[in-house]
Amino acid sequence: MSQFKSEEEAAESGVYIRKIQSFVKREGRLTKGQEKAIESNWETMGLEHKSGLLDMNEVFGRTAPVVLEIGFGMGKSLVTMAKNEPDKDFIGIEVHRPGIGACLADAQEQGVTNLRVYEHDAVEVLADCIPDGSLSRMQLFFPDPWHKKRHHKRRIVQPAFVEKLRSKLAIGGVFHMATDWENYAEHMLEIMAVAPGYKNLSSTNDYVPRPEQRPLTKFEQRGHRLGHGVWDLMFEREA
Repeated sequence: MSQFKSEEEAAESGVYIRKIQSFVKREGRLTKGQEKAIESNWETMGLEHKSGLLDMNEVFGRTAPVVLEIGFGMGKSLVTMAKNEPDKDFIGIEVHRPGIGACLADAQEQGVTNLRVYEHDAVEVLADCIPDGSLSRMQLFFPDPWHKKRHHKRRIVQPAFVEKLRSKLAIGGVFHMATDWENYAEHMLEIMAVAPGYKNLSSTNDYVPRPEQRPLTKFEQRGHRLGHGVWDLMFEREA
């Protein structure tokens, strides 16, 4: 890689640089309900990476603040947020098909219309589909912690990622992270503290209490009962 200034330059020279993935694609089995939800709702709620740069007003049929969530799992909290904040539009990105199906089924059941989803690698969607300055909030809740030290490089929160993300946030837009791994919380804080153009919204310059807009998950409630911690971090784009 050292002789190339970028992956693009390497690709032009016919050299393929393997990207480090921040996720492992665990296919899982689609239930009949999930499959049906994808078939019924993909045309209205599905977004395709290959379609390129989004026109948010066209996608949602209105002008409203846009919230993007990476790795929404089964989508329960994302659907809840979209329902609770009807004045905003939501985009979710997930690579696991059963999660996509569960999210669409839940959205259909609850009559949520201000939500769209991608089934694709979030880093590529961010680079190719999200216009600069278009996001009011970016959410990354309970990402894979890659807890072994040798795997830390796979963690999605890295200097290059947060720099790319900053360009997608509007000025005043917020990057909201949450994790139940203290070591990952420390890693996030360390990366964000030196990332240019961000301001920590914590009054103590570290973590914030869980904001009302982030629903408490069953998993989290169980963690609280067992005395496990959850750390929320919120950083605002200043420049």
